[in-house]
Amino acid sequence: MKSTENIWHEYHMKLTAFIRGKVAEDVVDDLLQDVFIKIHTRIDSLKENKKLESWLYQITRNTVIDYYRSRRPTKNLPDWIEQPQHDEKETIRKELSSCLEPMVKELPDKYREAVRLSELEHKNQKEIAEMENISLSGAKSRVQRGRALLKTMLHDCCQIEINHNNTLVSYKKKNKYCKYC
Repeated sequence: MKSTENIWHEYHMKLTAFIRGKVAEDVVDDLLQDVFIKIHTRIDSLKENKKLESWLYQITRNTVIDYYRSRRPTKNLPDWIEQPQHDEKETIRKELSSCLEPMVKELPDKYREAVRLSELEHKNQKEIAEMENISLSGAKSRVQRGRALLKTMLHDCCQIEINHNNTLVSYKKKNKYCKYC
């Protein structure tokens, strides 16, 4: 087994060049130092000397990745982006739920029942297939088609805003004479 000092003499220039190609010049020496600290503390975990070089580069790659992860900025949302408070979210959810009920009633029978069982009674598609006496793929198809019809009806009626977390933020009725809302 090679000592850390021998590894330094043989590989520090190669590893420096590798790191230099990945990060700004002012952090190369710091990262190289981190790499050699990891090498020194983990050298006993290396089983085969012939895998030394790939092991060294793996440590170096991981150190560079850790460097970039630690620098990832955490940004607060700008003040002009208002996030609805919990009460607002609940109000929006209740209002849209009241719109969905008449929409579900408008669905063709087979889709209405599949959506009702899936979304309201929280049955899985296998259970729906058994209850409706249809194949599993038939149940999946009915649930998907029912959801798609509901989505179309909802988008015809309302303009919906969803954030990057796929959470409903707001909605606005497109037409005040919508027959559902």
